[in-house]
Amino acid sequence: MARFAVLALSTVALLVVACSDAAPPATTEATAVAGSTESGAAAASTESDAAAASTESEAVTASTESDAAATSTESDAAAASRESDAVAASTVVARGGPGGEPWRELVPGGSWINSEPLTIAGLIAERRVVLIDFWTYTCVNCIRTLPYLREWHEKYAERGLTIIGVHTPEFDFEKIRDNVVAAIAERGIDYAVVQDNDYRTWRAFSNRFWPAKYLIGADGSLRYQHFGEGNYVKTEQEIRAALTEAGWDLSGIALGTVDSQRRDPAAVRSTRELYGGYERNYAQSGVYAGQIEYYDGPDRSFWYSDDVEHMYGRWYLQGQWLNAAEAIVHDRVTVNFEDYLALTFEARSVNVVLDPPGLPFDVRVEIDGRPLTVDEAGADIRFDADGNSFFRADQARLYAIVELPASGEHELKLRSNSDRFGVFAFTFGVYIEGP
Repeated sequence: MARFAVLALSTVALLVVACSDAAPPATTEATAVAGSTESGAAAASTESDAAAASTESEAVTASTESDAAATSTESDAAAASRESDAVAASTVVARGGPGGEPWRELVPGGSWINSEPLTIAGLIAERRVVLIDFWTYTCVNCIRTLPYLREWHEKYAERGLTIIGVHTPEFDFEKIRDNVVAAIAERGIDYAVVQDNDYRTWRAFSNRFWPAKYLIGADGSLRYQHFGEGNYVKTEQEIRAALTEAGWDLSGIALGTVDSQRRDPAAVRSTRELYGGYERNYAQSGVYAGQIEYYDGPDRSFWYSDDVEHMYGRWYLQGQWLNAAEAIVHDRVTVNFEDYLALTFEARSVNVVLDPPGLPFDVRVEIDGRPLTVDEAGADIRFDADGNSFFRADQARLYAIVELPASGEHELKLRSNSDRFGVFAFTFGVYIEGP
């Protein structure tokens, strides 16, 4: 594995494996439909319960309003593109089973939030239409879709629609119920959510993406599917059609008009998602760490000197750091924020995923060798009396740390004195507003 990493580091090109190359296609009607594509979906290369990973394509095309109709995947090899260039959506003809059984069913056993346990069979018996949304709470692509899900729940819950968020975790800390409950409260989610920690419902649906939506009609058939962000008007049109066919009255309820978030016109590309842990770095689509010491072996602590040329799409370290399975962890207590993680990115916004154990700690954020200004600060940034920009790591979640006036290329540095500072992932965006 170290030999592969050395070879990969010697190349200038990033190793990004297209989803069609990374994995066999799903074996259900969900992918074998006319007009369906996976260009906006990251395809899992395995059905491992243990590893779930995603990456972000560097390209941004004019064919979509998003920096990506973006998705993530479950994969031991982490071989996929999270924020790629298009959406994958289709109107599907996939009938339910004999006797009115649904096309697919939720696997029982998960912990339910905002609801008693539900079944798709029970809901369609009441003539209800069911929208299944596979998500995980630190996935920035999932977070971007939540306002639309909340709107659909508010508009149609009393008109025959049941939304069920199937929370299938990417990181181990996302399996913890209290963390999921806190995220649901923070994001204002009122519809039903079930934890799918062992990926049983994920596999029952032959799903491979975060976020992924499956619309099941009142007759049990799969009416529509969508992988990633965007296509919100089309998705709502399909919801309305299924509800109308089931006999629900939608008079007085207007169709939404926002099909995707507004993209920064200055955006040319966006940095791919970058992972900290060796589970992703040692994968074919990994090589996120830019220094050779990282690849000398897993679960090892090294002294890093940031004296190498920085490559785009990699991160670099100064000081003592431990390469753990899911994160790169600062491995000593300091006093003057002398150790850091640095990377060059191109985007308008930057987010970082942390799981801070124990007491809260502060993380300083610098851009181009200086503190952020107020108009460059993400939603989680604070400023101290000396003008330093920082955020307080106190929960296991995604932190919005940079939101620039315009997309561009910059150097980012994160510094903390804590030996509990561990970076799981960075995500990047090119939207006018939001993460």
